[in-house]
Amino acid sequence: MTTLASPPPAVPDAFLDALTRIVGPAHVLTDADDLALHLREERGIWQGRAVALVRPGSTAEVAEVAKACAASRVPVVPHGGNTGLVGAGVPFGGIVLSLARMNRVRAVDPLNATMTVEAGCVLADVQQAAADHGLLFPLSLPSEGSCRIGGNLATNAGGTAVLRYGNARELMLGLEVVLADGQVWNGLKGLRKDNTGYDLRHLFVGSEGTLGIITAAVLKLFPAVRAQATAFIGCGSTEAALAVFSRLRAEAGESLVAFEYLPRFALEIVLKHAPDAAKPLAEAHHSYALIELASPRGDADLTGMLETILSQEIEAGRLEDATITASEAQRNALWLLRERISETQRFEGGSIKHDVSVPVSRVAEFIETAGAACRAVMPGARPLGFGHVGDGNIHFNISQPVGMERAEFLAAWERFNEVVHGIVQGMDGSISAEHGIGLLKRDELPHYKDPVALDLMARIKGVLDPQNILNPGKVLRIGDDLPPAIPLGKTG
Repeated sequence: MTTLASPPPAVPDAFLDALTRIVGPAHVLTDADDLALHLREERGIWQGRAVALVRPGSTAEVAEVAKACAASRVPVVPHGGNTGLVGAGVPFGGIVLSLARMNRVRAVDPLNATMTVEAGCVLADVQQAAADHGLLFPLSLPSEGSCRIGGNLATNAGGTAVLRYGNARELMLGLEVVLADGQVWNGLKGLRKDNTGYDLRHLFVGSEGTLGIITAAVLKLFPAVRAQATAFIGCGSTEAALAVFSRLRAEAGESLVAFEYLPRFALEIVLKHAPDAAKPLAEAHHSYALIELASPRGDADLTGMLETILSQEIEAGRLEDATITASEAQRNALWLLRERISETQRFEGGSIKHDVSVPVSRVAEFIETAGAACRAVMPGARPLGFGHVGDGNIHFNISQPVGMERAEFLAAWERFNEVVHGIVQGMDGSISAEHGIGLLKRDELPHYKDPVALDLMARIKGVLDPQNILNPGKVLRIGDDLPPAIPLGKTG
C-alpha cells in the first residue's frame, strides 16, 4: 500500500495571521470554549485537539484556506453539523474547517427537479426549500435539524427512506469540491446523463473529508408526497417480519418508502425510558416493524392497500397484530418509537454498537446468528438488532448484562467486533452500512476489505492529497503519527 508522510504537529507563527486575512478575525477562533464543541463527536468517544476553528463564508475563502494549509502542511478537518458516529470529524491537530456559514440555496430548478445548495445547509432547511417549491428532498435522519448536507454527502448518509430513494450518493447529481492544494473542481451540473469520462463526483461522496472539501452540491428532487399511510406491526419472529416486507415490496412497489425493524427489547427500552412513548399494540411480540407507504397522488388509497395486505398476512399467520394510523399525531407517535431506540439504550448501561449490512435475504439469519454468538461470548449480554432491514442495514447493538460493571463489559469491545463483523463477512456483507469508517473502524477495515481495493484507495488518496493533510488518520492507516482507533475512554 502507498505510504504518505504525516504532517508535522507544529503550526508556523504566521499561519493564523494568514487565515485571519482570508476569512476575517471574527471567523478564526482559538478560544478553548469556541473549540470545545468541535473536538468531539456525538458519542464522545475521542477527545481531539485543534489550533483553531476557521469559518469561511465562500468557496473562494475555502480555497484560500486550503492553499494556506497546504503551504504550511497543516491538517484540516472539514465539519458540517458534527453529528458523526465513527470519529471521522474529530481533529488531532491542525484546524477545524466549519462550513456552517456557507448555507445558501443557490438555485432551485423545478422542471429539472434539482436544487443547488451550499455544503453548510442544514438538512431540514434543504427539505423545506424543496417543499416551498412543491417538491421533496427525501433524505431523512434523526439529526436532520442539525446535520448539514456537506457532511451527509461526505459520509454517504442513509436514513429511513433509502428503501425508496437510495443513499445520499443516489440523491446527488453534481458537486463543487476544494482540493487539498486549493484548486476548485466545479462539477455542479444537474445532468442525469453525462458520459464524458471518469465520474469524479463519486470519489468524494463517502470519502469522509479525506480527498476533498465538498462546498456545494446539485441534489435530486422528487414529487411531493400527497398521500401517506403508516402502520406498526407485531410478528412472532424476525423471519415473519421479513416475509411481510417481501409481500409489501411486491405489491406496494415504489409506494413502500420505509420498513423499519424493531425487536421486542428495543420497544421495551423505549417505552421504559422515553416518557412521551406510548404502547402501540395491546400485546408483546417477538418482532415489530414500522411501515410507511407514500405517493405523489392525492387520491391514492394507501390506507386501503395496507389494510388489505396486513389483514391477509394476519390470516396467513405471518402477522400477529397491526395498527394503522389515522392522523399525523399518531404517525409521529409511531416514528418516535423508532427514533428513540439509540438514545434510550444508554439508560441500560454500556453498549457496543455496529452499523452493518447484509443481503436482505439474510437479514433474519444474521440477527439470530449474531445474537446467539454474542450471548455465547458473554452470557447475559443483550443484543439489539434494529433498523432499515428493507435495504439490509442493521444497527446491531449489544447492551451490557444486567448488574455487570460498565468497564468490564466495554473491555470486550474488540471481541464483540470480531464476532459480529466475522459473521457479516461470512454473509458477504459490509462492516459499515451508513455511518462510515472514520477512526472507529479504520484498523478493522484491512481485515474485511479486498486488498486490491485498499491499495487503489491509498493510491487515490496519494494523488489527491499527497501531503496527507485532509482529515489525516481517518479511513486509511497512512503515516506514522496516527490518532488512536480504539480509545481508552470509549463510552459505548
